[in-house]
Amino acid sequence: MKRKGIIILFWVSLGTALFFFFVFNDEKTFKNFAITLLISTMYSFVLGLGNAFINDFLNRKFPWSETTRLRAILSVVSILIANFILVYFCNYMNFVVIQKTATIDEFFSSKYNTSNWFMINIALLISAFLHAKSFMEELKKTSKKEVVEQKLIAKSANAQFESLKNQLDPHFLFNSLNVLSSLIDENPRQAQKFTASMSKIYRYVLEQKDKELVTVEDELEFAKTYCDLLKTRFEDSVDFVFDVKKEDYRRFVVPLSLQLLLENCIKHNFATSSKPLIIKIFSENDTLCIENNLQVREQIKESSGIGLSNIVQRYSLLTKRNVFIEKSEDYFKVKLPVLSARPNVVSEIIDDQDKSYQRAQKRVKEIKSFYGNLISYCIVIPALIIINLMTSPDDIWFYFPMLGWGIGLAAHGMNVFAIGKNWEERKIRELLEKQNKQ
Repeated sequence: MKRKGIIILFWVSLGTALFFFFVFNDEKTFKNFAITLLISTMYSFVLGLGNAFINDFLNRKFPWSETTRLRAILSVVSILIANFILVYFCNYMNFVVIQKTATIDEFFSSKYNTSNWFMINIALLISAFLHAKSFMEELKKTSKKEVVEQKLIAKSANAQFESLKNQLDPHFLFNSLNVLSSLIDENPRQAQKFTASMSKIYRYVLEQKDKELVTVEDELEFAKTYCDLLKTRFEDSVDFVFDVKKEDYRRFVVPLSLQLLLENCIKHNFATSSKPLIIKIFSENDTLCIENNLQVREQIKESSGIGLSNIVQRYSLLTKRNVFIEKSEDYFKVKLPVLSARPNVVSEIIDDQDKSYQRAQKRVKEIKSFYGNLISYCIVIPALIIINLMTSPDDIWFYFPMLGWGIGLAAHGMNVFAIGKNWEERKIRELLEKQNKQ
């Protein structure tokens, strides 16, 4: 226990000693106050340190955040057993050893059962408060940690996606200027047309680069315009074939993916009139395929690898479906997943976080309800015992509410920590699995 806890126990001991000394003690002597303080200190420190030790031990071995159900069961069992033992020890030291108001046989007879049971309930109240406080502190700490982690993940995903999209501007501009530079020497008139068309295409790049997904139709229209530019430069050396299903037009791909892959085809393959480069864009099993016949050119300098890796990374941030690459001696093919919806990584993370928070919030309400019930039991039952013994000691009736409420409390605990809805869900899944196998 920390220093703060020791100080609290000391003040509780002093306050309890003063209360019992002035209210229940007829002889106001220093000796009686010292005995009262000694007894009060013994109860406070034995019960307080004992419960704190159990709570600290369970926190280390069975944290609330990792083993909530097991921890709750162990907490209930441990506080019942430990407080039963600690209270009997304190009462024995009080009545038999310090005050000497009872013999050993008298202490273990039915005469002191009421006193022992009353103190056990008080101890359970203190222990339940400590464990509930520990649970709420751990929950608060875990919730803060999870929120920070989720925010970091969301920020990281956003930053990574923005970084990937920002690669597109200089990459497209650099490659387009290379084409324009070649055309200026080869065909100045075509270079002028290329410049005008490039401005239109670059406008599309600026409009679409900030989007996570675009429709296949928009991407195809852009790709066809870009192919016209490539035809301007390569003429009969390059041929394009489009065969995309109409039903795929309203589905989605990452923006500028076709343009980057078309660039790769031109960049890594030679094309001549006698050996034209044929690039096919077609649908195949929920993918958009870009395939070209393999005519590998010798690279003067090593490729930066931005195009294809950029597409792969952007898809990995948006969906679990992968970009597939096929390569043989005759062709090179890239398969882009065609998506039916607009997934958003950050929004998915936030949605998952909200769902997890709602489940955790519901779980906390259930556990708080149980602990509230337990604390109420520990307060009300001792009060009923005192009222019963003060008003009609010959007619013992407090056993009825104590047992009835106790059974209900045990059932509540079993529902929250042992059985609950998880048992129902598991049973339903088992029955469904059996029916599916038949």
